[in-house]
Amino acid sequence: MTDVKDSRNLHTEDVNSSDGDIVEKGSIVGKHGGGHAESLNDLEDPDAGKSPEERAALDKQLVRKIDRWLIPWLCLLYLLSFLDRTNIGNARLAGMEPDLRMAGHDYNNALTIFFISYALAEPITNVLLKRLTPRVFFTAIILLWGLIMTLMGLVKNYAGLLACRWFLGLAEAGLFPGVNYYLSCWYKRSELGLRAATFFSAAALAGSFGGLLAAAIALMDGIGGLDGWAWIFIIEGLATMFVGCFCWWMVFDWPGTARFLTHEERLRVRRRLAADNQSNTAEEYDRRHVYAALKDWKCWGYAVIYMGCLMPLYAFSLFLPTIIAAMGHKGTRAQLLSVPPYAVAATLTIIIGYVGDRTRQRAILNMIVVVIGIAGFTMLIASADPTIQYVGTFLGAVGIYPTIPNTLSWCSNNIEGVYKRGVIIGIVVGSGNLNGVVSSNIFLVEEKPRYWTGHGMVLGYMSVFLLGGTVFMYLMLRRENSKRRSGARDNMHAGKTEDQIWVAGDNRPDFIYSL
Repeated sequence: MTDVKDSRNLHTEDVNSSDGDIVEKGSIVGKHGGGHAESLNDLEDPDAGKSPEERAALDKQLVRKIDRWLIPWLCLLYLLSFLDRTNIGNARLAGMEPDLRMAGHDYNNALTIFFISYALAEPITNVLLKRLTPRVFFTAIILLWGLIMTLMGLVKNYAGLLACRWFLGLAEAGLFPGVNYYLSCWYKRSELGLRAATFFSAAALAGSFGGLLAAAIALMDGIGGLDGWAWIFIIEGLATMFVGCFCWWMVFDWPGTARFLTHEERLRVRRRLAADNQSNTAEEYDRRHVYAALKDWKCWGYAVIYMGCLMPLYAFSLFLPTIIAAMGHKGTRAQLLSVPPYAVAATLTIIIGYVGDRTRQRAILNMIVVVIGIAGFTMLIASADPTIQYVGTFLGAVGIYPTIPNTLSWCSNNIEGVYKRGVIIGIVVGSGNLNGVVSSNIFLVEEKPRYWTGHGMVLGYMSVFLLGGTVFMYLMLRRENSKRRSGARDNMHAGKTEDQIWVAGDNRPDFIYSL
């Protein structure tokens, strides 16, 4: 059996790893066959004989082509997804509660039930995506949640609203973890942050777009005998179904079968992923990957950080219209004032993604950004001045949105193995979304207009889970990297078979974690 260290000699050409260190292209463990991780030695080189400059030019051209075909469409899908899950806040401003005879904490319960089904379904969605293929999976869930959203506009009572929110959570559960996993199967680790950030910026744009759209749709009040809030659900649901009809042609399965790539380009994608220590997307399903994911301490560390991202995210996105209304603004003005904070957050999200890819310092970026968010929510809880509070919403948005793709990119960078990475991303995202239950129940109507509990809980999550969790992961990963560089981990695979080493994934001496 070839030792891990010996396998490095399979190929001597060096490439940069995700954190800027030098690793050998042969560092993918051995030649496994049967759908295991690919080695460069197993792949035909379509550019044999070309100079390094020619190779670099072809690689740049290839990445731009992938960007053009994947990123805009995925951004559109997520914009619709986030719009459909958060437009209930705009419907509330348009008079949904009295029409459905809702009172007390009924609105909070309608938010809560979505996150219960959403979080329960998420851990298994990436396994389904891999088994069904992205084209089938994404097309099915988008058409389904668009239909549910449309039907939500036809409900006549509170019970109907609860049922629709439950099924909406089940249908939407697969998109966000699925796309993050899907992107990690196309891009090198050093390229993932910007793409994930661009994708997630659609959530912030959905907040901006949602306020503008809701303000316009609410004017349809009375048309067809339906209220303005009902038309918000119906129009946005029909728009989602329309887009979903084109998913079958716009979503591609994997790099090895993508129709928009030539045969040579498919080989280049597979080679660049192999050189970056990324596993083959044709990797076989093996339940041991699930067990390995559950036993990996990094899974639970990132889950803690993501709790600190998602609870504040949903608190902000679901209640921003409510917070602005509590400042004394009403109707269309309140809807429109929710737009600018999201626009600023979307811009910074993309900037942080770009900087994260260039610096490979995702933990430091998380720390910087979350401090800004803490300052924003401190302003919201400490002042009754509407101007100071409104400025606080900008800082709050800036401190939340960029940390989400940054954290998931950091997680994806540090997990090797297609199925293991998919399961861990599902667990991390699911654990974060489960805290949407908390977000849904902390802005209490009796605390209007200051919402002490809501702002205080957001501050607690950002300080303890997001900031504290990031610092913990940074120190632990840096310590592990130091041991691997010093040779202290060189014998970690002693006595293991080649198959056991493959299941271990990133738990090997030559895998250097991204910080």
